[in-house]
Amino acid sequence: MDQINIAVIVGSLRRESFNQKLADAMARLAPPELAFKQVQIGNLPLYNQDDDDHQANAVKQLKAELLAADGFLFCTPEYNRSIPGVLKNALDHASRPYGQNAWQGKPAGIIGVSVGAIGTAMAQQHLRNILSYLNVPTMSQPEAFIQAKDGLFDDSGNIGAASREFLQSWMNHYMAWVKILTSH
Repeated sequence: MDQINIAVIVGSLRRESFNQKLADAMARLAPPELAFKQVQIGNLPLYNQDDDDHQANAVKQLKAELLAADGFLFCTPEYNRSIPGVLKNALDHASRPYGQNAWQGKPAGIIGVSVGAIGTAMAQQHLRNILSYLNVPTMSQPEAFIQAKDGLFDDSGNIGAASREFLQSWMNHYMAWVKILTSH
């Protein structure tokens, strides 16, 4: 079977990011036919339409990695009931200039963890709205609004026992979603 390449976009730059840990742990739950590669978004300049004809090298690199991917996995925190600015900046850069949308047509999964009781529910909804406009089909079910609690990760950085079955099921659904939309 062909390998399916997934670009992972983590919406947090924090050194001890829960979402970075989640992205790493979720990749370990995936079967070997899914290959995960995190793309860097923290080094992008702020989006400015004046730069569309002369995009920075970091923007060109991001777009090349997205175009090479078969699908996307977004792991995002929630900041002020929405997505972090760094993630919105990456979405804008890779979708511009008009007609050169590197996100378009590839399946995406959205997941996130936060200390709040509703996890990242609002951020995920806002991200779905943006991705819909960018023509990125997103997996609707199951949803995963994860609250950061003791035991979410074990000492090795894997998903802890209490959440493993649920998140393994999420990953299985994601894999099936990507396979359907990529014809792998």
